[in-house]
Amino acid sequence: MAAKTKLLTLLGNYPNTLALKKGDVKSDLVDFDFADVKVSNTAFKPLVREAKFDVAELAIVTFLQAKTYGKPYVLIPATVLGRGQHHTIAYSPERGELKPSDLAGKRVGVRAYTQTTGAWVRGFLADDYGVDTAEVRWVTFEDPHLAEYKDPDFVTRAGEGKTLVQMLLDGELDAAIVGDALPDPRLKPLIPDADAVARRWAQTHGGVPINHMMVVRGAIAKSGPDIVQEIYRLLQESRRAAPPPAGGLLDPWRFGVEENRRSLEIVIDYSFRQKLIARKFSVDELFGT
Repeated sequence: MAAKTKLLTLLGNYPNTLALKKGDVKSDLVDFDFADVKVSNTAFKPLVREAKFDVAELAIVTFLQAKTYGKPYVLIPATVLGRGQHHTIAYSPERGELKPSDLAGKRVGVRAYTQTTGAWVRGFLADDYGVDTAEVRWVTFEDPHLAEYKDPDFVTRAGEGKTLVQMLLDGELDAAIVGDALPDPRLKPLIPDADAVARRWAQTHGGVPINHMMVVRGAIAKSGPDIVQEIYRLLQESRRAAPPPAGGLLDPWRFGVEENRRSLEIVIDYSFRQKLIARKFSVDELFGT
């Protein structure tokens, strides 16, 4: 029997990946050497700056920027992390009511301007609430994953020692993209009925927004398409071991180019309009070597 191909792999512990990571899903072709990383996004910088991993999950906006700067990875049509995003932007009602349409000229915090969640939320704000996101004063706390990328001039960095949540509570920020769960009970989602809005958005815009998809080193994709097919098969088998609560367009873990096409078209458009990428890619070229 031929030796298996060993792949240094970055992959988080999600319900849809646990069967693969525990070894319940097996292969005669590949072995995964899973990196000991607790939170995958902390390893995105070495992924795109040093080409550290053979196979990895990667935030979709970071991948689009990696594609822009010629990094040696191609996309696999497997979403390993997806979610509604409308609930991730919050404000402090103790400082007065605030509506999404009020954000022009306001200070809004986000971990990094290039963060995928931020790109989705800015897209919603622009398209559904009439916000010119270039008129918002975006305040960041981290560098982009891609060293080559420079933030637009309407983005500023928070002062040394400042934290996003405390700035929001203190009134130094008017709103902030805080992530999947509210970090403080005094905060409130900026978008009313955010979960219901997110469900309707997914049903009318091609599905749940994509956070992380899988990528593979371009040289592997070129020389070993059977390896890429096997990675895809194993991820799909692992996902089947943990079916999500809803299917169809509300499935956060969609597989296949066509199943993800509309979501990818939207995030490509958002990224271009927000000056995250220099040109619009077609969906199909994301998967080419």
